[in-house]
Amino acid sequence: MSVRPYVAGVDSSTQSCKVLVWDPASGQVVREGRAPHPEGTEVDPEAWWDAFLKAVDAAGGLDDVGALSVGGQQHGMVVLDEHGRVIRPALLWNDTRSAGAARDLIAERTGGGDANDASGAAWWADATGSVPVASLTVTKLRWLADHEPEAAARVAAVCLPHDYLTWRIAGGFKRLGLEGLATDRSDASGTGYVDRSGRAYRLDILARALRCDAERAQRIVLPRIAGPNQVVARGDDARGWGDIVLGPGAGDNAAAALGVGLTPGSALLSLGTSGVVAAVSDRPVSDASGLVTGFSDASGRWLPLACTLNASRIIDAMMRVTGLGYAEFDEAALSVPDAGGLRLTPYFEGERTPNLPDATATLEGMTLANCDRAHVARATIEGLLTLMRGALDAVRAQGVPVERVLLVGGGARSHAVQALASEALGARVDIPSPGEYVALGAAKQAAALDERG
Repeated sequence: MSVRPYVAGVDSSTQSCKVLVWDPASGQVVREGRAPHPEGTEVDPEAWWDAFLKAVDAAGGLDDVGALSVGGQQHGMVVLDEHGRVIRPALLWNDTRSAGAARDLIAERTGGGDANDASGAAWWADATGSVPVASLTVTKLRWLADHEPEAAARVAAVCLPHDYLTWRIAGGFKRLGLEGLATDRSDASGTGYVDRSGRAYRLDILARALRCDAERAQRIVLPRIAGPNQVVARGDDARGWGDIVLGPGAGDNAAAALGVGLTPGSALLSLGTSGVVAAVSDRPVSDASGLVTGFSDASGRWLPLACTLNASRIIDAMMRVTGLGYAEFDEAALSVPDAGGLRLTPYFEGERTPNLPDATATLEGMTLANCDRAHVARATIEGLLTLMRGALDAVRAQGVPVERVLLVGGGARSHAVQALASEALGARVDIPSPGEYVALGAAKQAAALDERG
């Protein structure tokens, strides 16, 4: 057995950083650790680095780890100056302040400058696989150019949350410079300025987003897009971690797909902070409606994906309304045959699928017969699953077959969700054992790197 028999997978999510040490020989998790991230939709990237260090300590260190990859929240905007310093707090995927910028970018591709003109959306879908919404990095760059032009003028590099963390693990600016930034197809394809192949940047789009000329756009450093099993750097030995090779990592959804072993014909439905439907495809998709984003996966194929801003938080919000705990809420929802005409539209923080960033939630259809905790709980579960059925049907509408759904995430632990999911989603539903599938997928990538040691 080698001196370093294990690999590590990292999940740097919206809420926390999780480090999982995995044994490729046995397929077993050896140990793990975690640390929280700050709340909010605007975060100093230094917090991710601090949480990573704490999670590594909680996981017992990396002394026996030979390779590591990072899976992370997608779309966030990290902007660096020429010295590698963070210019302003990162805007995360769930920050909707750039909704107007998304509409503007679509409108600018139409003859009349109309965001409702389908030709603009079709152009974006064909060029990048995705139509701009507030979540995508490209819209956040436009927001930066319009609202913080002095900060935009200082941008020397743009990267994503998982790129930034990998770079810091490798020693950051002092050891690698800005040119040491690297990413993978899955996360790069969610920026809005990478072509549909997931392999090449569209500098013309970057220039338009930042309202700069082509010469300036060419000077901005963007992370090198590495292949799925390509080593991008080595860990900073100054940390005492020894010789650890680093993989390109992946966006969280692509990493989770690796973690559960997702194959064509199946979809991953993750009920976390956001709700995600992702299906592996052998061909790219182009959805001018914007409901489905044509992302790449972490294996060289594609990952058509529909994402909602609201998922498990729907249950959390209505638990506060009813005053019930998790088990009581499930029991109440299953104690009645249906919601009795009560309907919850669960757009608590706006919505991405459908694209309604300014929407709010509504509870309607209330009568004396259904205004009790049981019917409210049932309407909550039905509202959540109806929202996710819409995302699933949007993926199916792109010609991607989905016969089986793998249900994961915190919301999947709800017994009421489990009981009602198959009928509501129109598919066979399997529920894998609870696990840290983003971190596990990152660990599997680390185990498959081409240049171990």
